[in-house]
Amino acid sequence: MTDTTIAVLVGSLRTDSVNRKLAELLAAQAPDGVAVDIVDGLGEVPFYNEDLDSETGIPAAAAALRERVRRADRVLAVTPEYNGTMPAVLNNAIDWLSRPYGAGAMVGKPFGVIGATPTPYGGKWAHEDAARSARIAGATVVEDVTISQSAIEVDVLTDPDVLARLTNAVRLLADHDTEVAVA
Repeated sequence: MTDTTIAVLVGSLRTDSVNRKLAELLAAQAPDGVAVDIVDGLGEVPFYNEDLDSETGIPAAAAALRERVRRADRVLAVTPEYNGTMPAVLNNAIDWLSRPYGAGAMVGKPFGVIGATPTPYGGKWAHEDAARSARIAGATVVEDVTISQSAIEVDVLTDPDVLARLTNAVRLLADHDTEVAVA
């Protein structure tokens, strides 16, 4: 039985993305009672435009994104860093999830961000930007679940220490007490 569902937003659209592989690995190794749901189709979501976001309807890909995240208990971004910030696809997803203002799909949900990138900083700036944007969108950022790993230092897909930290991040996010976060 699944007690907690974590919606995962992968910040890379590349088929062979290390971050996509990390997300899949974390889904396969999810703790008991935790379902890790990788939200596919972020590349199909049009750039946020309020003209497309109306009471009469929104694009199907944006509606599917909102629904998947709305059904989830938690949200985890697994993302690289592009030019010192989060990838546009992740920023766009958060933009869609932040609406309608004050009642978006992430409001009140625990949010974490992890990932790897082949730079010395391991995605630190992208992760800070994603956390800030999610917080503004109404999510509760779980600071202990912000892990940036340089893919230069180790093979992030096989290093036992890195995998232990990432698996622990999923566990911390799943176990995060939303009552404490709201109080």
